[in-house]
Amino acid sequence: MTYFLNIKVTNSPLIHFILIAFLFGLISCNQKTEGNEKFKKPNILLIAADDLGYADLGCYGSDIETPNIDSLALRGIRFSDFNTAPMCAPTRAMLLSGTDNHTAGMGAQGRVTKNFGYEGMLSNRIIPIPQLLKTSDYHTYMAGKWHLGMTPEANPNQKGFDRSFVLIHGAGNHYTNQSALGDSLSIYTEDGKPVMWNDGDYSTDFYTDKIIEYIESNKNDNKPFFAFAAYTSPHWPLQVDKKFSDKYKDRYNDGYNKLKERRLESLKKAGIIPEKTKLPPNHKRVKPWDSLSGSDKMKEAKKMELYAGMVDNLDFNIGKLISYLKRIGEYENTLIVFMSDNGAAHRDFINSKNYTNLRTYYNDDYDNMGNPNSYISYGPQWAEAGSSPFRYFKDYATQGGINTPMIISGPNVKRKNTIYHGFVSVMDLAPTFYELAEIEYPKVFDGTERYPLKGSSLIPFVSKKQDSIHNSNYVFAIEHAGNATVRKGNWKITNFEKPFSVDNFGLYNLDDDLGEQNDLKTIEPEKYQELLKEWNTFSTDIKLNDIVKIGD
Repeated sequence: MTYFLNIKVTNSPLIHFILIAFLFGLISCNQKTEGNEKFKKPNILLIAADDLGYADLGCYGSDIETPNIDSLALRGIRFSDFNTAPMCAPTRAMLLSGTDNHTAGMGAQGRVTKNFGYEGMLSNRIIPIPQLLKTSDYHTYMAGKWHLGMTPEANPNQKGFDRSFVLIHGAGNHYTNQSALGDSLSIYTEDGKPVMWNDGDYSTDFYTDKIIEYIESNKNDNKPFFAFAAYTSPHWPLQVDKKFSDKYKDRYNDGYNKLKERRLESLKKAGIIPEKTKLPPNHKRVKPWDSLSGSDKMKEAKKMELYAGMVDNLDFNIGKLISYLKRIGEYENTLIVFMSDNGAAHRDFINSKNYTNLRTYYNDDYDNMGNPNSYISYGPQWAEAGSSPFRYFKDYATQGGINTPMIISGPNVKRKNTIYHGFVSVMDLAPTFYELAEIEYPKVFDGTERYPLKGSSLIPFVSKKQDSIHNSNYVFAIEHAGNATVRKGNWKITNFEKPFSVDNFGLYNLDDDLGEQNDLKTIEPEKYQELLKEWNTFSTDIKLNDIVKIGD
């Protein structure tokens, strides 16, 4: 920076002193400002969609319009083999801990016992991301779905978040305080204190505004932030303003089978999956499109229009976050991660015999679809399309349940508009954030010994210092409610039969069989035994001795 001074110089020693002091002050101030900008640690914005399918983003080949998410992909990396748990809560536990869901305390969603791994909340065996980032002077914010425990000690304000506005349950009405799970009202807290939803506010819009409000409150103190936008979209019930869903009117009138086929081809065209990939058969619960009546086809098509509208609205709100970060000058200094928490969802609670009480508050009438008192789920039929080209969907340990989209962009990401086809998992994000924040993960934290991280930082890869993230000997293993898998390289054993039995594991080579159709355990017995040995090691480590009882 250059300063032009128009000062009449005299021989006065006092004037000389003042002039020198003034110039020194300007130079010192300038150096301090540049130093702060140079050494300020990067912000982190973590965005999680809820139940978003693998093939539902424009940059992954979808027909749904997602220009803002696509812009992140253009300046960063898309991951074609990003793996989560098969359901919401265990994935969120893995995400915020950097280890498996049992170690993190969420062995089974909705199951709370005194056994190891079933605490139903983040355990004291791990350090939640926001708690550790706070030791490096980060502000920590969250808005959206929590789903990691309902007690006060489980609340995000006890797990390291400075500010938080969260839905405690796993699902909620997107417009009102009425529960989407039964007779009660949804439970929300802000900074640990109970609050009511303001009827009429739309979930995705509101959570975006909250994240912006929290960042805005401290934007001038030169400290970095970690913000977790944990959206509840596009989770059922499918509700969204018509201006978003009407964009997709009549687009899906030819049905879910045709959409599944189109998604396969568009994924290939986008370079996400190999040209040789073939579609697996639909789940047995999916009715053939041609067997539906004309009115049922109309209703089914509208379900997908609503779903697409919710994804479109989600993208619109991500655009708001991007615009805000640009406006305050923080966009270039913010690592942004976008992900889905599991595969596309298949449940349809309002038509379940266990949730008949929902019809007291909701209906699924065609003319009411998408409104605040409408309860629509797109079910296994559309979930099959959203999970194309994989087998099945949420709940299952097949790739359709755990292989989801993930995008990363921002500081240190030197690879632009790149697709990475190597294995990566949700457990890799915590160590990535810690390396970015220059934090060493401690063995002891707050006087308690903690389990080590199981993931690896993505920073060496995204910064072009390495060409891969995990080698072929890296082992990824998960178990949730009897759905289990072990991954090693491109080999995988998968179990989804109930009751659980080790004999039900099938062996698949994902290099040739993304749809997990060809069980190779009799053809490759040595590889099968190798992965079973890894399963035994994993199940012993997480004390899974009563596995046969789980998922009965």
